[in-house]
Amino acid sequence: MTTAIVISAEDNVATSLDAIERGQTVHTGGATVTATEAIPRGHKIALRKIEAGDRVIKYGSPIGTASQAIAAGAHVHTHNVASTRGRGDLAAATPSRDQALSRQSAGLSRHSGEAATAEGATAEARLAEPQE
Repeated sequence: MTTAIVISAEDNVATSLDAIERGQTVHTGGATVTATEAIPRGHKIALRKIEAGDRVIKYGSPIGTASQAIAAGAHVHTHNVASTRGRGDLAAATPSRDQALSRQSAGLSRHSGEAATAEGATAEARLAEPQE
């Protein structure tokens, strides 16, 4: 029975499909690791050692950075990974490329100097244009 799943050869973690007990051997994605601790269903197990600062890769994509060294077979979760996924505070502070481009698309600027979008173009922005 498969206890964990790996999607990409680049993954350094596997997602547990069932709870994994400490000492249980897991065979998945061409790797064999022994769990160093209990890992709940749906959580991740390290397939190999991950150094502090290294990217944690799941499903072929980085999901965060190891905040400490993670041993092969260890439980990988919020206690040892600094995640950038789903972080609304980072999304607000750092607009995506598409968001930044859409803000520039109207070609208008507000009195504050911010770009006005086509949807957000207001009477105020139109009044700021030179009158002919």
